[in-house]
Amino acid sequence: MPRKLFGTDGIRGRTNVEPMTAETALKVAMAAALQFRRGDHRHRVVISKDTRLSGYMLEPALTAGFISMGLDVITTGPLPTPAAAMLTRSLRADLGVMISASHNMYEDNGIKLFGPDGYKLSDAVEGVIESLADTDLAGRLAASSLLGRAAHMEDATGRYIEYVKNTFPKGLTLEGLKIVVDCANGAAYKVGPRVFAELGAEVVTIGDAPDGKNINAGCGAVAPDAMQDAVVLHGADIGVALDGDADRLILADERGRRIDGDQIMALVTRDAADNGRLKGGGLVATLMSNLGLERFLGSMGLQLVRTPVGDRYVVDHMRTHGFNVGGEQSGHIVLSDYSTTGDGLIAALQVLACIRQKDRPASETLSLFEPYPQLLKSIRINGGLSLEDETVRASIADAEARLVGRGRLSVRKSGTEPVIRVMAEADDEALIREIVDTICDAIEGFERQEAAAE
Repeated sequence: MPRKLFGTDGIRGRTNVEPMTAETALKVAMAAALQFRRGDHRHRVVISKDTRLSGYMLEPALTAGFISMGLDVITTGPLPTPAAAMLTRSLRADLGVMISASHNMYEDNGIKLFGPDGYKLSDAVEGVIESLADTDLAGRLAASSLLGRAAHMEDATGRYIEYVKNTFPKGLTLEGLKIVVDCANGAAYKVGPRVFAELGAEVVTIGDAPDGKNINAGCGAVAPDAMQDAVVLHGADIGVALDGDADRLILADERGRRIDGDQIMALVTRDAADNGRLKGGGLVATLMSNLGLERFLGSMGLQLVRTPVGDRYVVDHMRTHGFNVGGEQSGHIVLSDYSTTGDGLIAALQVLACIRQKDRPASETLSLFEPYPQLLKSIRINGGLSLEDETVRASIADAEARLVGRGRLSVRKSGTEPVIRVMAEADDEALIREIVDTICDAIEGFERQEAAAE
């Protein structure tokens, strides 16, 4: 049965348009409370958020829903997604919530749910919650004497900062390093700079003045140019750009050259293997990771296991098959020895530890393989039926035939935005450009026909 609320990363959409309304948030909270009520103890839920204006609408709606079902609510204010997951486990809460649309612009928002173990919910559990939210819950409200209470956690920021700092090797500091930190005007605008500064770095901070509407706007991991320019301007050793909820990062070396998640994963995987800490015999990544990464790992006798796009699928495979390093080219880096989800700050510290231990500049430390030419384009869609069109399917089939033995093609609907992403990778840049443009033209042609027919 198709799901109407949950996508590949919780619920996400345009604010004040279904499903991202206060009414739906209220119902989802009530349904989730029913799903996670266990026994007679006082149940608790942790709610964190990023800096979007709509957080002021969704947080009270979720709080009211949980309280109406008898759960106590602990709010933390703006904190990264991995902080919400960590605090859910640390506080022995029954449920965790992150209000964020991650890398999307401020007009969107989202709701991510975590179980008591700090992991994102499975499709099956999300399906149950969605079904419950579609029922009449009036008869299942808590009695007046059993209503929950709400409280704000004053030391949440400090707890998370100490947690992140403790993942950095004992005996090392960041003294002598100058680091540019771009907080994307998002959830890490307070904690990000403090983590690096408290470990001894000289920190140049940008994207740390959120106003409710400037999250991810020309800054952060989705727009790292500002961070790259700042690295060169300030003569920094490295740059770190986080996204709106700080569960992913993009780096820049001392020359201002962009470093994506594939190079970061290559470094972290090799370091774990060299030090006997790697589990699973390799790395879990997605269909988007570069062939160069796969061949680099193969040269060391390590495997690259690919999953569908989405960090939750990476984490699911890691948990099922015993891997402890995974992630996405976009910068989600999952290090399960430290965290249950992607954490941009923890990943940055592991890179900085390698730089410190090897005493080599970022440009050398993070250039481990030559990536194959790769091109990705996103086409906005309306009805979402273009991938069933015969012309579109024919263009995809032709592209796949041309890439046999030379590269890869990925054409998929986004789970977080109304777009289709077309990616091609091969040893011939002109070929992949032609292939991607042809498929995109076919999709856009179908969308125009559908719009004209309405």
